[in-house]
Amino acid sequence: MILFAPDIPMSDDEFVLLKDLVYQYCGLHFTPETKYLLEKRLTKRLQHHKLESFRDYYYMLRYGQDKEKEFAEVVDSLTTNETYFFREDFQLKSFTDEILPEISERKLKTGTKRLRIWSAGCSSGEEPYSIAMLLLDMPQFSDWHIDIIGTDISHRVLRLAREGIYGASSFRSTSPDYQQRYFLPEPGGKSKVADRVRKLVTFSHLNLFDSARIALLGKMDVIFCRNVIIYFDVAAKKRVVENYYERLHPEGFLLLGHSESLIKVTNLFQLRHFKHDMVYQRPKPLQEMVMTR
Repeated sequence: MILFAPDIPMSDDEFVLLKDLVYQYCGLHFTPETKYLLEKRLTKRLQHHKLESFRDYYYMLRYGQDKEKEFAEVVDSLTTNETYFFREDFQLKSFTDEILPEISERKLKTGTKRLRIWSAGCSSGEEPYSIAMLLLDMPQFSDWHIDIIGTDISHRVLRLAREGIYGASSFRSTSPDYQQRYFLPEPGGKSKVADRVRKLVTFSHLNLFDSARIALLGKMDVIFCRNVIIYFDVAAKKRVVENYYERLHPEGFLLLGHSESLIKVTNLFQLRHFKHDMVYQRPKPLQEMVMTR
């Protein structure tokens, strides 16, 4: 039962205008069945601007002088950012025990000691900082040049990520040992990420639909994009995942959330079965020619 009763109702025409505009901007997809969510979450923006209709708000988003700033508020209103350190640890175990050794062996054969990892949709930063802590615990990477890049479309969560101060809910899967070694106590029972972890990670604002800006990231060895594309329809998933394909080195890895798959999205990747998880990989060039025929 939907208990929400808006002061300003959203007409069906207004719903179509707004859901299409949001989709074009960032890929978030609303169906007629989820109209109430769009209505509920955007009502606060109407109240903030003292607007009398959702059509007025549509025109503000479409033609307003500060439309980019307002879109950032829309994204903050429409997305959830629930995350915590060492989330889905079985996948991180595949990352440390099998994926990273494979990458290391391949790169050392070419005399390269550089590792680049992208945490796409990093929310408040727990994922890229978890990756950094895991790498600090692997002495074989101590003399490597490591770049961990966290990106998100929400300016609000990126501010939290850069601050690096977290409360108890972020530590639900963190061992006391990690908390002791890589965090410093803060007032109010919170903890701050240690500088040696922070220096491995940079954060940047990025819309996963912005292919031109994504191309500026350069090539990656591993891309984490967990529990992000679950919000997209098939067309949007395809667009975003193909951007990931372009950013990965051949034989680079794409780690999605445990409930996400590329079935009916693309055949560009091959699925690798590791001991702890299944992970997508960009094939070698010859394999790519076969897969895309």
